[in-house]
Amino acid sequence: MVLRTIDVVVNNFNYERFLGDAIDSALAQTHPQVRVIVVDDGSSDGSRAVIASYGDRVTAVLKENGGQASAFNAGFAIAQADVILFLDADDALEPDIAARVIETLGAQPDVAKVQWPTAVIDDEGALTGKVLPASHLPMPSGDFTRAEVSFAFDIPWMATSANAFPAHLLRRIMPMPEAQFRIGADWYLQHLTPLLGPVVSLDAVGGRRRLHTSNAYEQSESVLDLRYVRATIQCAERTRPEIERLAGELGVERPPGPLLSVSDQANRLISLRADPATHPVRSDTRRGLVAGGIRAARRRFDVAPAMRAAFAAWFLAMGLAPRRATARLAEWFAFPERRPQVNRLLGALHRSRAKAREGA
Repeated sequence: MVLRTIDVVVNNFNYERFLGDAIDSALAQTHPQVRVIVVDDGSSDGSRAVIASYGDRVTAVLKENGGQASAFNAGFAIAQADVILFLDADDALEPDIAARVIETLGAQPDVAKVQWPTAVIDDEGALTGKVLPASHLPMPSGDFTRAEVSFAFDIPWMATSANAFPAHLLRRIMPMPEAQFRIGADWYLQHLTPLLGPVVSLDAVGGRRRLHTSNAYEQSESVLDLRYVRATIQCAERTRPEIERLAGELGVERPPGPLLSVSDQANRLISLRADPATHPVRSDTRRGLVAGGIRAARRRFDVAPAMRAAFAAWFLAMGLAPRRATARLAEWFAFPERRPQVNRLLGALHRSRAKAREGA
């Protein structure tokens, strides 16, 4: 199958001030066969006037508010291209990314997802100098079927606007459940598509991720935000059964017991220790999360034994420490930029493990 065309589906809700930048970046693609679909999910600001100003250069879908998944579904329902790229209205694309995606898929037609790093921009669109993912997290490429059913939420998949998918594979999992994914719909795509085929991560930056004060789902860079931690927990809770369902349909063998991830168990332990009365997973206990975190660490076949031991040590410390001491441990986990020496070690362990796999 030769893949040549791309539909960029821009999903928007009340991002009037950013929407034009997103649309312009999609229209500016150097690849000649790109169509831009703009889905407005019931905005109450001036977004629809912005969309109208583009005339027939974009295909507009104007709908009542239903959440991010419903916007994705509405855009995909009219998409006709070989490849789909979902673009959040507060983000933007580099001009050559569609061409690079088509070239990649032409060389590797069995790939289920192409992703790329993103440069971080501020409210005004100025580069901050930060690139995602963090330097100690290698961009994953290859077959991640086993990893997805072993430690899905520890894999550094990129957010919505840094992914492209062959449309024929998306039809296997779309439309997505709308009630569960009013926000965090990218979790569904991030974690189900690797079960359908290999992943390729491009080296060069392919887009711009805007971190701003109106982000619906973003962690503060200075203070541990319990609201964000709990939103992440809830996204994982909604995505886990979808991974398990699709893995079952595909006959993918899973480790016994529930799907465990170091990051998810850590987030739940951080939340429980911070305020047990409002922790969202009522069945969680401190002992259970520590034990689950250690089991999750043991499943991390992608890292060296020293890193698995470090994860286990953190869970023990977080579980046993007095509550007043847990905030420091939580911040150490949540803010990797505050632990540069540890990050260099973690990066070296990731790289050494990757080389060992290549030589196997």
